[in-house]
Amino acid sequence: MPPPRASSIFRNLRSQCSNRLFHRADNILPQCSRPITTRTPIYSGAHNRAFTTRTLRPRLSLPSSIYIKQFSTTSYLSHGHLTPPKAGEELKVTFVTKEGNEFTFEVAEGDNLLDIGQAHDLEMEGACGGSCACSTCHVIIDDQEMYNLLEEPDDDENDMLDLAFGLTETSRLGCQVKMKKEIDGLKVKLPAMTRNLQASDFK
Repeated sequence: MPPPRASSIFRNLRSQCSNRLFHRADNILPQCSRPITTRTPIYSGAHNRAFTTRTLRPRLSLPSSIYIKQFSTTSYLSHGHLTPPKAGEELKVTFVTKEGNEFTFEVAEGDNLLDIGQAHDLEMEGACGGSCACSTCHVIIDDQEMYNLLEEPDDDENDMLDLAFGLTETSRLGCQVKMKKEIDGLKVKLPAMTRNLQASDFK
């Protein structure tokens, strides 16, 4: 009997290796959304060309950390948001723009002038976000008597007021003036310009 050809030995080895890989696939295949269908040789003979179809069903479960988590977002709360005043507790404040236009608003007790101005789209920058670190919310109290009813400015506010454009004796920072019943009817003027040293520009 003649010895087997080299090509026949190679085919046998390749078929045996393929069978081992197919058998191991059942144990190492990760979990997926649907079964995987593959073709496996029926025999490992040199001239065999018949195949059978079988399904590899995953057995391992995936860790929960790989699943997509749901994200939720909250609405962005812009600076200048105000809570409407309760009925019968409205306080009035009037802003006079640099063009001379007057706007009167009904606000709640505790609202500061910067938030009120920004909520109504007035030209009050408030570059520091109301943290008393700039002079861009500079306002001028129109009435000296009303000015006297306000709390005295602290050292931080006075330092920022020294940088304000058009400083007057009744100047205050809008972020530091909060509405209260004693100053109901307050009238303030916006300066002709604001100086923003943080951004190194002028408006």
